[in-house]
Amino acid sequence: MSTHPASLPAPAALDDSAGRKTGYQALALLAFAHFFIDLYSSGLSAFQPALVAKFGLSLSQAGLLAGTLIFSSSLLQPVYGILSDKTGSRLFTVLAPAMAGIFISCLGVAPGFPWLLAAVLLGGAGIASFHPQASANAVARIPENKSRWMAVFISSGTFGLAFGPAFYTWLTERYGMEMSWAGAIPGVLVTLFLLARFELAPQTRETSNRFDIAELRAKWRPLALLFSLVYIRSVVQLVFTQFIPLYLFRERGFSIREAALGLTLYLAFGGLGGFVGGNLADRFGGKRVIRISMLGCLPFLALFFVSSGWVALAALALAGLLLLFTIPVNVVMGQRLAPTQAGTVSSLMMGFAWGSAGLLFIPVVGWFADRVGLGTAMAAVSAFPLLGFFLALRIDEDA
Repeated sequence: MSTHPASLPAPAALDDSAGRKTGYQALALLAFAHFFIDLYSSGLSAFQPALVAKFGLSLSQAGLLAGTLIFSSSLLQPVYGILSDKTGSRLFTVLAPAMAGIFISCLGVAPGFPWLLAAVLLGGAGIASFHPQASANAVARIPENKSRWMAVFISSGTFGLAFGPAFYTWLTERYGMEMSWAGAIPGVLVTLFLLARFELAPQTRETSNRFDIAELRAKWRPLALLFSLVYIRSVVQLVFTQFIPLYLFRERGFSIREAALGLTLYLAFGGLGGFVGGNLADRFGGKRVIRISMLGCLPFLALFFVSSGWVALAALALAGLLLLFTIPVNVVMGQRLAPTQAGTVSSLMMGFAWGSAGLLFIPVVGWFADRVGLGTAMAAVSAFPLLGFFLALRIDEDA
């Protein structure tokens, strides 16, 4: 038997292979957790009809609950991104699923409106703390095709977002509102699993205690351009998510079940779109994928408004798929621009853009719809990606 050194694996090759395996394991773990985090983030929409009936909430109070969730789960993400970059503690990720699950699931047993506000605020804090650090660590150990693997992480959250309302609707219809707390069980189990298995990637540990505004300031132009593109996409995504069921039911003659199917298709195909877009970005470049997304979704958005029945639903699904091509692409491009501030950049490209777009445009579109009709208001918003396409022409990927 030969014992020539060339026949043995090189130590560096073994280390590289072990590192890749660890990287894929970390990605799978964080993607699994992301599914449940975003499932909880969409739970409030399932609870709202029952909460309005139970407590006699006004529409203003219902809107305040939704606004509080957007504020605590999205707008505060940069704060958690800065803190996670600065402290390097893994607890921002580990404790998040339990915290989100417990407080969101307890909405069904809250004794009054102040308790509802507190539960939404604290549940949203769990959601916000997870995203910056988890997105910075999801692909940190994977050396190549980062857009593809970031797409796996982000798409898992989008599928969770789509499944959340169905999960809580099933739970409360089968067991009653008094058993809504049981929805927290998956989140607690995920936290225990993270506690046992999740460790920060070496790259993120090495850059802890090094939040550096100078690096962000040095790249502010390309970061601002990427943020603008994320913001435009978020406006369309959130307005459609909020108003699709109401629009299909009130103005298009769909049943409640069919209208809910329309939203599920839109979100589910959006999750698939993020995965496809991440794979395409690794092959053709991020800037091409962003341009294809912004221009390609326009004809399907238009077809949705001028068609009916299954054709309209198919157009809506394909519009969601193309629109959400860019979610992982923007995050990875932002992290490459400021690699030592990955948590902060991720929070800006995900939570802050999402939250600020929702807080501003959902009320504005609602106000506009009261005057011109919901279909007209949504059709006006669907033209936003055209502006995104022209902005995307200015992307310099090498920067």
